[in-house]
Amino acid sequence: MSDKRTNLFIILAGIFLTNAIVAEIIGVKIFSVEALLGVQPANIHLFGDFTLDFNLTAGVVIWPVVFITTDIINEYFGKDGVRKISILTAILIAFVFLAIYIVTVLPPASFWLEINNSDAEGNPFNIDFAFRTIFRQGLGIIVGSLVAFLIGQLLDVYIFQKLRKITGAKMLWLRATGSTLISQFFDSFIVLVIAFYIWGNWSFNQVIAVGIMNCIYKFTVAILVTPLIYLGHYLIDLYLGRELANEMTEEAAKGSQSFI
Repeated sequence: MSDKRTNLFIILAGIFLTNAIVAEIIGVKIFSVEALLGVQPANIHLFGDFTLDFNLTAGVVIWPVVFITTDIINEYFGKDGVRKISILTAILIAFVFLAIYIVTVLPPASFWLEINNSDAEGNPFNIDFAFRTIFRQGLGIIVGSLVAFLIGQLLDVYIFQKLRKITGAKMLWLRATGSTLISQFFDSFIVLVIAFYIWGNWSFNQVIAVGIMNCIYKFTVAILVTPLIYLGHYLIDLYLGRELANEMTEEAAKGSQSFI
């Protein structure tokens, strides 16, 4: 039985780590939801003259996997499981950004610049500059992302288990969706305040406006992925067996009543 517990945690941790780290790396790109859907920009006017469209970081494309994995780890391994994997993920994200920074300051080989000196249309192209621009992110973004990530994860596991105490083993959809909605509300605004208001030059109104858009997306996704959480639980229960699965969820609930 212990082998099944260990194997399950390793698999879930691997999925969680991979998606969280990749989401941070690709998050430097901002894409237009309206262009993706082939519709006109929303041009929503918020807080005076500020106009906002549905533009999102590319990291949100795979972040729903983190939502799902967090709730499943929470259900079977409780606060300790989520806390361990969240702290490890934050450390590895910091390591990844440090490694990327070191790589970007290495002097480029001349032949590498020469064979990559133009784009597909023949326009002059500096691949080393592009490499640095794409992979480097500002200190404010890195710090904001890490702080928001850790606070969001702690909130998620705390609210999830509080709801489980009320609902028991029933109403998985409520604790999964409810914990994600609340934790991601704080996550969305914390990263924006640190990265763009404190460290950057955004106005507070702009932070609120962009935060609202991010929340709309995350709230929508949290609701849409609920069936996948049920599917994940079904497959895990088949793997563990009903007796071991119930034992693990009960142990997780008993040891997860405090915030930290």
